[in-house]
Amino acid sequence: MTSLSFLVGVIGNIISVLLFLSPLATFCRIVRHRSTEEFESFPYICTLLNSALWTYYGVTKPGSLLVATVNGFGIVVELIYVALFLIFAPPRIRAKTGILFGVFDVGFVAATVLGTQLILDGEMRIDVIGFLCAGLNILMYGSPLAAMRTVVTSRSVEYMPFLLSFFVFLNGAIWTLYAVLVKDYFLGVPNGIGFVLGIAQLLLYAIYNREHNNKSSKTSSDELKNEWQIREPFVSSSTSTNVDEKNHV
Repeated sequence: MTSLSFLVGVIGNIISVLLFLSPLATFCRIVRHRSTEEFESFPYICTLLNSALWTYYGVTKPGSLLVATVNGFGIVVELIYVALFLIFAPPRIRAKTGILFGVFDVGFVAATVLGTQLILDGEMRIDVIGFLCAGLNILMYGSPLAAMRTVVTSRSVEYMPFLLSFFVFLNGAIWTLYAVLVKDYFLGVPNGIGFVLGIAQLLLYAIYNREHNNKSSKTSSDELKNEWQIREPFVSSSTSTNVDEKNHV
């Protein structure tokens, strides 16, 4: 690993940490209200699975310590998020979260580790883990597609937070660059897709946020105009009265 690729990897770790911490405000709200309200646990279950497999990939492949460390941090953060769901969710959501956690984050991860350790060896093991990680990463980056469709249909960016879109873009960009430098296609392909989707989200945000601002300005202008039209008869009436009084005098 060159000094440049190491530096890019460190920057990637910092951006990934910010991406992992981006839902913090949501979980502060959950703790404050002591309820998960309408929030879903599935995205955090998937991110925990993704982080666990990437940590395993980083530990298995020589020279991939930076991949392992940041995803190890991701495991800790996502475990806290899932635990908060298990504590504050209603009974039905709590049961669903527990089942999903057991199937994906315990069962699937354990089966992957045991299967690749007992059956596969050397480069084949790394390739299989890499394919699994790349597939999950593409699904994770593809999850905002539903939010993008909502933005287009509602013509509003309310349900696509800017900071999350911005960090998805940065995360995809920096890890794509890192993958090119270290020639790791399993990292490069999913993060390249994430980079493109991040650009698409930012473009949508720019288009529909501007449209929203223009609508707000137009609404304010119309309200002012209507207010003046309401007041105008009184102004005209007052002026007419003053003129009549002067003529009478």
